[in-house]
Amino acid sequence: MPRCEVCGREGAEIHHIIHKCEGGMDLEINYKYLCEIHHRGRHSPHKDHNIDINYKLELQSNLEKLFLKEYYSLGNVQAILNINRNKAKRIVQGLKIYKEGYKSEDIIYNLMGQKHYSEYNLFESEEFIALGVI
Repeated sequence: MPRCEVCGREGAEIHHIIHKCEGGMDLEINYKYLCEIHHRGRHSPHKDHNIDINYKLELQSNLEKLFLKEYYSLGNVQAILNINRNKAKRIVQGLKIYKEGYKSEDIIYNLMGQKHYSEYNLFESEEFIALGVI
């Protein structure tokens, strides 16, 4: 049984860091395992903008560490993320393919829901709208 990544409590739920409505996918790297309190409570990514953005910044940083080279083939994307070919195709769908492959920055951009996050996003809390948790 998975444990909460914040407090270690058993029975953690899957939280999509890039929410599905934001273009997030069902990929292990896009998951954060959180207990009910840290998933939907007052200090959770669904209620606290800064927590949500911090998780997104962490994911973006992890992706930048995985995709260090400038270009990757479809097979490379599949292998790096340990996913099937169809999911890899969805990630690169719409991306320009160069003779060397797909640009890593484009791959990361798609995985991040076609958005780039920075520390600046932490201060945009007035625009934050909590997403309904299903």
